[in-house]
Amino acid sequence: MTTIKHRVAESGTVYTLTGTPGEIGRQLARSDAEEAIALTFAHKDAQVAQAVAETLGSLAPLVADTVRRRQKEGFERIVDALVPAVSPPRQMLIEARMAAQARTAVLTSGEWLTAAQVADLAGFSTTNPSAQPNRWKKDGQIFAIRHQGNDYFPAWALDARANYRPSKHLAAVLRAIGDRKDGWGLAYWFAAVNSMLGGKRPQDLLAVAPQRVLAAALDEMAEIAHA
Repeated sequence: MTTIKHRVAESGTVYTLTGTPGEIGRQLARSDAEEAIALTFAHKDAQVAQAVAETLGSLAPLVADTVRRRQKEGFERIVDALVPAVSPPRQMLIEARMAAQARTAVLTSGEWLTAAQVADLAGFSTTNPSAQPNRWKKDGQIFAIRHQGNDYFPAWALDARANYRPSKHLAAVLRAIGDRKDGWGLAYWFAAVNSMLGGKRPQDLLAVAPQRVLAAALDEMAEIAHA
């Protein structure tokens, strides 16, 4: 009879036994194991039996870990179902409502285009339409907002006279702001009236007064730095 020992991380040691039913029965009678699995063969082939035993023994750790993980996941699901949902703090609800209103205002303040729509306007290949707009974004030539799982690019940032490429003035403004504002933060700033611009919006003056828009961006960044 052959005995093979296999180590299982949390449940101790697993032994696989190969031999005749009588040999294995006598071994099990002397064992202190709490559980046993039997696999019988109608033909006598010790090599096949041993190969099967080694294979099953090597799988034991994986199976045991998988069962324990699923038991734990099941336990967590039961606990989650029994624990009442926690309501967010009132202040968080107020902030979320304000953020939703601000985003709605941005989305209605101008036209926003998907990467595919930008590519179509600019006459790029439709094989991978998002490639060029995303490259522009990565290179700091344009920005995008993330909404419902998609990137949207501002139509006002595209220059129709240059085959709908990003306005050449936008990159300088984006460099001035740097990483202090994300896509939505940039959208808020460009869509908001600005006192340095005579109460006009940066996105409306970018094409006609780019230096004034850049100065307004630098002024705001200076205020943030000294806040």
